[in-house]
Amino acid sequence: MLGKTAGGLFWMSRYLERAENTTRLLETGQRMALTRLRGADEQWVSILQTVGVLDGYRAKYDAVTKDSAIDWMLRDRDNPASVRSVIKSARDNARLVRTALTYDVWSAVNATWMQSEAHLKRKVSERDLPGVLELVRHQAALVRGAYLGTMLRNDIHDFAQLGTFIERADNTGRILDVKYYLLLPTAFSVGSSLDNAQWESILRSVGAGGAYRMTHGQHATPAEIADFMILDERMPRSLSYCCRHIRESLEQLEREYGAVMPSGATSEGLYGRLSGHEISGIFSYGLHEYITDMLRDLGGLSRQIEVDYRFYE
Repeated sequence: MLGKTAGGLFWMSRYLERAENTTRLLETGQRMALTRLRGADEQWVSILQTVGVLDGYRAKYDAVTKDSAIDWMLRDRDNPASVRSVIKSARDNARLVRTALTYDVWSAVNATWMQSEAHLKRKVSERDLPGVLELVRHQAALVRGAYLGTMLRNDIHDFAQLGTFIERADNTGRILDVKYYLLLPTAFSVGSSLDNAQWESILRSVGAGGAYRMTHGQHATPAEIADFMILDERMPRSLSYCCRHIRESLEQLEREYGAVMPSGATSEGLYGRLSGHEISGIFSYGLHEYITDMLRDLGGLSRQIEVDYRFYE
């Protein structure tokens, strides 16, 4: 496969996953705002910082407010990481690799772009925001269903899977970080009713509330929730689940191409830091420090994959 085709598949999948994940983070921010009696706008600084768009935001706006932060993350064309921007980028990459996709997948991606453009041309009111966020997630699910139901399980599949799971792992790490390090930086809040309510919001933000209750019951504790989102390989948005699929996709590519790549060893080491470990050890190390290390290494792995498979050649 040409490197440009591999890169197009990888980034198409990353951008689609990023669009969905940004809507989840926006929803998390709104839910967490309800638990804060004052300074609700301040939390949006943390969320903008977590997504990596705070500098761009401050170049355009004088102050951080809920409305402007949501608009910046959701639909502002000046923000290359806004939902509107990344859906367009996903569609552009899909068009680049159109011959590698089935008709169903291309149609689903194109429909996602058209639907998002129709709803994001104008500023979204607070009343309409939940429906728009749900629309983006619904369209992302349609693309995923078309992909899983019609695409061959070959190198095309492997590169798309890599994009999906690297982006998803990055997002899960960022959502955990915005909760535990940025929103509650002081030790006295840990274990409080505020702490527990925010952890439950985190579960809902990744669509895992029902799955968590199925495995752990109604009572949610921070340690069990963190364990579920980091180490439980049954949960499709956990770090461990994502890193296992990254490793498996790279192993499959090495078998298909008959070449061992540095990215394969990197992914093995990344997964090894999760497999067989316990959440108590992660908490002892420091959850923020652990997540920071994971995000750094995921970024490094992504860049190594681009080099190994010559995405720009």
